[in-house]
Formats: sequence, C-alpha cells, structure tokens
Amino acid sequence: MSDSEHKHAAKEDRDPYPDALRALALLIVVLGHWAATLPRVENGILVDTDHILDAWAPAGLYTWLVQVVPLFVFVSAAVSSQGVQQRLERGEPHLHWWAGRALGLARPTVTYLVVLTGFVLTAFFTRDGVLGPLNHSLTVHLWFLLILLGVQLLLPFCVWADRRWGLKAVVGLILLIAAVDLLRARPTGAADLLAFGARVTDTHDYFGWINIVLAWVLPQQLGIAWWHGRFFGRRTGLGLLLLGFAWLGLAVAVGYPVSMVNGNVGGDTNLLPPTLALLGVMWVQVGLVVLFETPVRNFLKRQHMGSWMAMFGALGLQLYLWHKLAELPATWLGVRLGWPIDAGMPGEPGFWIGRLEWIGLCA
Repeated sequence: MSDSEHKHAAKEDRDPYPDALRALALLIVVLGHWAATLPRVENGILVDTDHILDAWAPAGLYTWLVQVVPLFVFVSAAVSSQGVQQRLERGEPHLHWWAGRALGLARPTVTYLVVLTGFVLTAFFTRDGVLGPLNHSLTVHLWFLLILLGVQLLLPFCVWADRRWGLKAVVGLILLIAAVDLLRARPTGAADLLAFGARVTDTHDYFGWINIVLAWVLPQQLGIAWWHGRFFGRRTGLGLLLLGFAWLGLAVAVGYPVSMVNGNVGGDTNLLPPTLALLGVMWVQVGLVVLFETPVRNFLKRQHMGSWMAMFGALGLQLYLWHKLAELPATWLGVRLGWPIDAGMPGEPGFWIGRLEWIGLCA
C-alpha cells in the first residue's frame, strides 16, 4: 500500500462522531455568544452593551442547551484517554504531552491578546467609541481554555480511576460535589431543604471553589467511561436525557438559579463556583450524545464526512478565539449602515429580526 493509501485509510478509520460533536458544540458557542450580546445605540453611537440574560429572564432556560463546556470536556477526554493510557503503559511522562497542549493553546491565545491590545491602544488614542462598551465581551470566553487545560492535567488520574473503579468513580465525584453544596447550604430542617439551592448560592465559603475542580473533572471521567464502552445504547441515552431535565427542574424548584452560564463571582450563580445544579446540563448533553450515537456515526461514515469534521475541528480553536472580536466590525458596520443592531428589549417589535441581522453581521 502506498503512502497516500495509508493516509486515506487513516482518515477513514478516524471516528467522525467526536469531531462532529465538537463542531456542533463550537457552533452553539459562537452563535450563543453573538446572540447574547445586545448593543445599545443612541444617536448613531454605541453607548453600552447588555447581556440577554440581564434583559430577558426566560433566556436562562436556553442556557440549559447552550452551556456546552461539559460536552467539550466530555469529548476531549474521550478521544484523549486511549493515548494517555498508552503513554502511561510505556512510562512516558504525562507532563510532556500536557505541556505540548498548553503551548498549542498559548500561541494562538497570545496572538489574539496582542491583536486585541492593538485595538485597545488604537481606540485610546483615537477616542473611538466602539471598543469601550465591548471590551469585557471580547475576553470573557477565554476562561474555558484554562478549565480545559486544568482538567487535562488530571487525565492520567482519571484514566487510572476508570480502570480501577469504572462508573463508581463517576458516582464518587457526584457525591463529593453534593457534599460541597451541602456544606454551603447547612440545612437544619425541612424548610431549609425546600430552599436548598438558594441557601447554596447565598453562601460564599471559600471551600465552595472545590467544585470548580470536581464539577469539570466529572464530565472528563464520564467521557473516559463512555469511550471505553461502560454505557451505551438508546435506552441509556434517553434515560440520561430525562434524568437531566428532571435534575434541572428539581434544582430550580429548590432555589438554584435558572441560568447555567454567567453570574457574579460568589453571587447568585451556578458557575462561579459550580453547583450541583450544573450537573443537569451534563446529563442532558451526554444523554443526547449516547441517544444519537449510532445513527449519526453511521450517517457520517456513509457520507464520508470524516475529513470535513476533522478539518472543522482543526480550525475550532481559532474560531473560538476570534469569534468575539467579530463584534467590533459588526458594531461599526451596523451603526454606519443604520441597521437595527439595537432592537430594544425582547418582546418589543423587531427585536428578533434585529438579532438575526446582528448575528449576520458578526458572521
């Protein structure tokens, strides 16, 4: 077999399903971020930006679908676990691999920050009114890269835990996350249990930040278990999906915030630090992954879309880094063309048309 045939065979052997999952998650993130930014224009000048969660309470329900960090961690762990296991068996240090991943993320990230700094300096000297209201929006997405690197540092331990305990390692992490929330809430009676979530987010003990490790290691542990066939099938997927929505509904009923994406540090948030409620999003996403695994994988293979999914995945980091910067030229063009990028508030006439035009400008 020639070298070109070997390469073609390797491409065909690559499982397109994880690449497709990452591509879908990336598309959700990009469109979700753009849709969440609400420019405010007065007299042809950008004066401020709002977040859709602050302007429209029902948007919190949509975050149950657009908070895809658990899916990214789940898939990344799944496809990396076999290589980690092989390196451990050969006695190769995990830190070498991890440092390579860190450098691979650092180079384009530093480039993005350098370019963004150039925009900041230009805006400062020219007194341009576009950058100021958008500056926080242009860097808020970088936290995910730190989370991803942090949990990947623990991949060898997670692989070992999966081989040692299987799904019991997942159960153990869930119990630890619940224990942290329990210590934050400190319920003393039935009435406290009915407001359990509210008591958790009202308490800002430092040990609550333990969950920033546990809550993001959990989808990693689950991804490794899935990749090694510890759970599969449509019934399992449907069960996890139903569990996720029931979990989220119960969490909101006992006082956890509805939104699963943003919030003030140490405030009324499921994210900073993560709470038990955030796990509901993970169950929903993993349920969908397992439910549609066989038909989607077969479709991708029949259509020979593996190379396309892999190519999109290779461009994923660049798209993730730079998609927020697109809001700068989108705002500039929207203001000068007189497009309704400021379409008022949700529920007002023309709001959703304005959202579509804003997303089109960003794209």
